[in-house]
Amino acid sequence: MIDNFENEYFGIGIQNGKTPENLGVLWRTAQNLGASFIFTIGNRYAKQACDTHNAVKAMPYFHYENFEEFYKNLPKGARLVGVELTENAQPLETFNHPRRCVYLLGAEDHGLSNAAIDKSHFLVKFKSELSLNVSVAGSIVMYDRGINKPRS
Repeated sequence: MIDNFENEYFGIGIQNGKTPENLGVLWRTAQNLGASFIFTIGNRYAKQACDTHNAVKAMPYFHYENFEEFYKNLPKGARLVGVELTENAQPLETFNHPRRCVYLLGAEDHGLSNAAIDKSHFLVKFKSELSLNVSVAGSIVMYDRGINKPRS
């Protein structure tokens, strides 16, 4: 019998991340919460003391120079889920996570680019009046995925 979760995966990354420390925290959480891969768009990852598990050596890490390069290299069949505090984003609390997807976060000060917002299959947000630290936001999304198993 085939396990329903066998064909399931997710990756998570940041577009134009502001501080390298945020990447280290997000990557450590990604490794702990079952991400299949991690990535950056724009600014590159540099080894950080806060990435105590050295996630970039434990799972595939990809870097893309710009959003267009990233988008052209999305895994076949994966849905792009942008995490953005916008009016038309779905509440994370009621979101059905795709079985195969890539979560994209933007930097705290600029958010996702317009191109990323336009190309996302889904946009999600959660109850927060102000924007959160990107590693905190990503951790919340991955935790929600873990407790609300993908259905689609």
